[in-house]
Amino acid sequence: MIIASWRRSLEAGIDPEGNSAPLVWDPAHIKDIRHAHPLQPLLPLLTQTLSGLAHETGNIMIVTDGDGRILWREGGKTTLRRADQVGLADGHQWSEHKVGTNGIGTALAMGRPTHVYSEEHLLRVLHVWSCSAAPITDPDSGRVIGCVDVSGTARSLHPATVALVAATAKLAETQLAVRMHERDQHLRRHFESARRPGVLLSPTGRVISGDPSGSLGDRVHLGGQMHFPGQRMILRDGTVALLEPFSDGFLLRPTPSATPSTLTLTFLGEGTPTASFGDRERPLSLRHAEILALLALHPHGLTAEQLSFHLYGDDGNPVTIRAEIHRLRAQLGDAIAAKPYRLTCPIEADFLELRRHLSANDSSALARAYTGPLLLRSESPEIRRERDELEVQVRACLLRHGCANELWAYVQTANGRDDYEILERLAALPPTDPRAAAARARLLC
Repeated sequence: MIIASWRRSLEAGIDPEGNSAPLVWDPAHIKDIRHAHPLQPLLPLLTQTLSGLAHETGNIMIVTDGDGRILWREGGKTTLRRADQVGLADGHQWSEHKVGTNGIGTALAMGRPTHVYSEEHLLRVLHVWSCSAAPITDPDSGRVIGCVDVSGTARSLHPATVALVAATAKLAETQLAVRMHERDQHLRRHFESARRPGVLLSPTGRVISGDPSGSLGDRVHLGGQMHFPGQRMILRDGTVALLEPFSDGFLLRPTPSATPSTLTLTFLGEGTPTASFGDRERPLSLRHAEILALLALHPHGLTAEQLSFHLYGDDGNPVTIRAEIHRLRAQLGDAIAAKPYRLTCPIEADFLELRRHLSANDSSALARAYTGPLLLRSESPEIRRERDELEVQVRACLLRHGCANELWAYVQTANGRDDYEILERLAALPPTDPRAAAARARLLC
């Protein structure tokens, strides 16, 4: 763990001769930042659990936000003065990419309780310190929102401190869950009394009520954009719903009967990729097909920067993406929304249908749906990853469950023509079966 952390820290450019964590918050604003943070109501619980230990052992207790920025600290005056010298103080940031290996930053990077002892710190100035820290995850959003830490000199901090710190973090998460369930109950009562149709969501997109089948899963991804009444959302099954504010949460309602046109994408095989929208079928350039494939694979949307990275890697330019999206919207109209870029209409795509057949282990439907690799000429890193994953899964499913007809259909595709293992199975068919002769001829080539 420590070796991996040192590698990450050095790759981030951390100088082992550095002497302090950086100050990232104006001290004049820390009071407001503390007041707005979700751990503020739990501070008495945290201090009651750990500050006594810190005072008795000459250590300090620290609470940070999810990025390792210190919100609160408590401890003896002597230790606090020593802590000031290295930036273990309010407003300083202790993430790995700022300070290198340390209890707070490494616990946040690893997502679990961590003890960093003395010389395990990357910064030499920290070799007199040891730290036990544990991240705190918000059960509502699913995000890490903070970290609790006990730090002290190498001689005074016992490694077993990490167990107490971990228990304190779990206690905080339990209290957050209790408060979350209380808010859910209040919102659910309001929803039931209003008798409104739809699915009730928390402010973070958790499904609270109205989805008895569980088709939406535990959470609907709302993204980071502003939400307004009547906003369309693409759900994970490709259907469209309307999102509107409701009390302290959101209501997800089915679209009216006059649903928008379906966007149909045909991207498998060796032919030209096409898109059908409304009453027109359009051939697409490879770049436009790649963009639509990525948006279909990421229904919550992608920024220009994310699209650029998925298409070109580190050499991408978001300006190029914005220009391509502008041309696509000229063809597809309001089927593509912005901020982030996302599809706002129902989607039918041959590669998404393939995914559904794979999930069901339906080799018969799979053989009919699979006509070849996804966007065979694409060099996009993300498309290539998806293409390779589909290829491996299709082949494995057919080898496990496919009959002769399904295996024969597969060897008519670009990647199946020379598949030695599948051709061997076909060659073992009765000699009177013409597929056996064809398979043996291919094996001899």
